[in-house]
Amino acid sequence: MSSVTPSTHRVHVVGRPGGTGLVLLERDGELPVVGWWGVLTPALATGLAGGDVDLFTGPPASDGARRGLVGVPLLPEGARAWPGRPGLTGHRAAGEPAAWSPAFVPTSVEAGPDGAVVQAVDDVAGLALRTEVEALAGGGLRVRHRVTNTGTTPYQLQALEVVLPLPDRATESFDLTGRWCRERVPQRRPVDDGLWLRESRTGVSGHDSATVLAAGPAGFGFAAGEVWGVHVAWSGGTVHRLERTPPHGLSPSTLTVGGGEFLLPGEVELAPGECYDTPWLHAWATAEGLDGLAAAAHTWQRSLPAHPDAPRPVTLNVWEAVWFDHDLDRLTRLADLAAEIGVERFVLDDGWFGARRDDHAGLGDWVVAADVWPHGLAPLADHVRARGMQFGLWFEPEMVNADSDLFRAHPDWILATGGRTPPEQRFQQVLDLAVPGAFDHVLEQMTQVLTDVRVDYVKWDHNRDLVDAGSSAVGGRPGVRARTTAFYRLLDALAERFPDVEWESCASGGGRIDLGVLERTQRVWTSDQNDALARQSIQRWTGQLVAPEYLGAHVSAPVSEQTHRGLSLDFRAGTAFAGSFGIEWDLTTADDADRAVLAEWIAAFRQHRDLLHSGRVFRVDSPEPAVWVHGVVAPDGRSALVACVQHDDAVHAPPRVRVPGLVPDAEFAVTRIRPDAAPAAVVPARATGAVLAELGLPGPDRRPASVVWWHLDADRSPTA
Repeated sequence: MSSVTPSTHRVHVVGRPGGTGLVLLERDGELPVVGWWGVLTPALATGLAGGDVDLFTGPPASDGARRGLVGVPLLPEGARAWPGRPGLTGHRAAGEPAAWSPAFVPTSVEAGPDGAVVQAVDDVAGLALRTEVEALAGGGLRVRHRVTNTGTTPYQLQALEVVLPLPDRATESFDLTGRWCRERVPQRRPVDDGLWLRESRTGVSGHDSATVLAAGPAGFGFAAGEVWGVHVAWSGGTVHRLERTPPHGLSPSTLTVGGGEFLLPGEVELAPGECYDTPWLHAWATAEGLDGLAAAAHTWQRSLPAHPDAPRPVTLNVWEAVWFDHDLDRLTRLADLAAEIGVERFVLDDGWFGARRDDHAGLGDWVVAADVWPHGLAPLADHVRARGMQFGLWFEPEMVNADSDLFRAHPDWILATGGRTPPEQRFQQVLDLAVPGAFDHVLEQMTQVLTDVRVDYVKWDHNRDLVDAGSSAVGGRPGVRARTTAFYRLLDALAERFPDVEWESCASGGGRIDLGVLERTQRVWTSDQNDALARQSIQRWTGQLVAPEYLGAHVSAPVSEQTHRGLSLDFRAGTAFAGSFGIEWDLTTADDADRAVLAEWIAAFRQHRDLLHSGRVFRVDSPEPAVWVHGVVAPDGRSALVACVQHDDAVHAPPRVRVPGLVPDAEFAVTRIRPDAAPAAVVPARATGAVLAELGLPGPDRRPASVVWWHLDADRSPTA
């Protein structure tokens, strides 16, 4: 990077050809403008290299003055006639300098293909601003702000958000919503004037989180269409925003997208010299539809140091098998059956600690229950490991029951305000990990458990919203942010002490799935919904952000605990096959035939998981709503796994199963996975990549709630 003075207009291009690029325009005495961001094709990169600022100037105003640079300031400011939601909102006490309407002046701009750093000050407001832009593996960008209080009195920060421009051809928006057991429901709307604001107020990223807020020309689909998308990489409250303003005064019409952290009133008070960093806003642009956005996000995840570097083990979680009824003989029998069918990881869920015989008591007392486990957890862990499996354990470190030794000793360690106890959810309160004593208590108790018995995997749960979340650690102000950063610090500290442990993020299922937590974990629990028919949609849309190797997907009992719907074993297993495969079923109730079928699916998953968890995800825009097609294609285009899912009775004939991304002139062997699952269409033994992309495989005419998987491989002969 090279430092330049802000006194002359200059054009900087951030990003690498083929990925997402951003044009940063310097200007006299004001923050740089983001003149454009989108797909940086090689030809466009060459065209922008000349740095012609006239490309980014608007038409003359009616009075003959130039409009100035077209785009969006790096931080939209009301003081510069910005008519929409400002990027920074805050104030000082009455009578203090007018920090409520800052007007930043840049002091340095450093920019290049890999990123940019802009420094700016407002001496009157007593504030300094630093903005960072980074180009990421996978072709995305991420952006964040830092504001520093350079004044002599406290500064009350209300909001600080990253905002980027969108082109006027982006006329339709996309985001996600949902609830417990129904996470990641897609929704679309036309882009109209005004502000589309999605706030996550539960204290975590949330079941109803926007997750990805995207926009593009109307009708963009999975494989085609220009799309711009953003995601706030934060595990606390978040804001995602999309706004269109009409021409107003000195400002032209603008369309912007962005986001940041959702802050409660008074949550961030900056003392002189203190600073606040926004979460990273991840931004992607593509001409390849929603799958293009997903591919960029997944590639970045696979570059992370925390990304799992070993094949994803087949996991058995005992929660829906035994609930709180922990019995060594029963659990060892379950472990034996699991090992016999190929399970590689056995996880003991809730109920092993303190007085935890049901969900009314024990949270916060992370000590093995002597009445249930008189010899500790070692007998079970040793038995599991002797059968060739890893041993996993459930914790909920951020919560506490009123009926616990911890709460009785430290009722002041919960998030609360106004001298009252917040309403209970699931008979529990939120432990304020920002309080040093509470943090140290959990860290040392978990350390002791993980030291006393070898644990390979921790399922980390979070089962309630943050309500009335005041924190004594920040003087009684709202403590969601402080608790979120304490959660990160606790997880980081435990990961440093136990580097061989893998960590799963769970929050009543999929309530905390974001790119902040994925920088620290190797798996997420996609949903508490284990009904495979409902899971198809949840996994499909969680995959818009998260790569399949992270998505915990389990085979339930024949009748779902959540919906009481009965589904075939092949459909349940074929649904779980698409993620990080596992089982949530009491295998002692399964007969020999069912366990044999499950063993076949496990063997198929173990055979194909390297491809499943390294390929590019695709989802086909199907002409028949009752039939979905999805899969993964290897990075070299020489192999693929393809699923055709029939949700309900189809109105029309089965659609052809087209597979994008294969090497066109290679010839592929087409093999059915688990061919005994149910009859399916006759398919060719071999076909070229071009034929598979254009004509596809004949669609199977199937019954509702069924799935067919195929393996396509250019390097082997077809088998039965």
